[in-house]
Amino acid sequence: MLLRLRNLGLRDYVDVWDRMRQFTDTRERESADELWLTEHPPVFTLGRNGDRAHILASGDIPIVQSDRGGQVTYHGPGQLVAYAMFDLQRRQMGPRGLVRHLEAAIIGTLSQYGIRAQARADAPGVYVDSRKIASLGLRIRKGCSYHGVSLNVDADLRPFRQINPCGYQGLEVTSLEALGVRVTLAEVGVSLTARIMQEFGYTHIER
Repeated sequence: MLLRLRNLGLRDYVDVWDRMRQFTDTRERESADELWLTEHPPVFTLGRNGDRAHILASGDIPIVQSDRGGQVTYHGPGQLVAYAMFDLQRRQMGPRGLVRHLEAAIIGTLSQYGIRAQARADAPGVYVDSRKIASLGLRIRKGCSYHGVSLNVDADLRPFRQINPCGYQGLEVTSLEALGVRVTLAEVGVSLTARIMQEFGYTHIER
């Protein structure tokens, strides 16, 4: 099974979101699944049913009401974002399976850097002890997924103090850098892509 990989670099959140929706709405049954790796300028995003009360102080950071699931999160430079445009209907996979495999891919990636991480049944995402290092926010339309996961590599974590991350008051957030791992987004992107291919059974990649 083929996976098409796109490395987008630093891109505006709304621009990428628009492109994801367009891709999902126009893809055909034979269209290859795609994985987009990117990072965004600073932005707070709210899910479809996100409560703005969880934004404690936005400051100069813009707020975008998105169509993904979940509450509020922060995106910024130094955070690897992986958007998964996968045909779930074709692979007979439901939302829970998608979340489980994406979390496993993140956990496997972190294990390569000596970090023991885990998922939580009560709160999607990946955690190191009680600190969140990766968030998930997804949308499924026409049997296909878009949006995806964000992993803190060497991002500035201070903006997370301006929100209740994912709607949880007092939730601590961490990053690879904060855990003593110095690695580039590009290197983590290679590792995460390999883990996603393994988790979802992709055998070929096209860049």
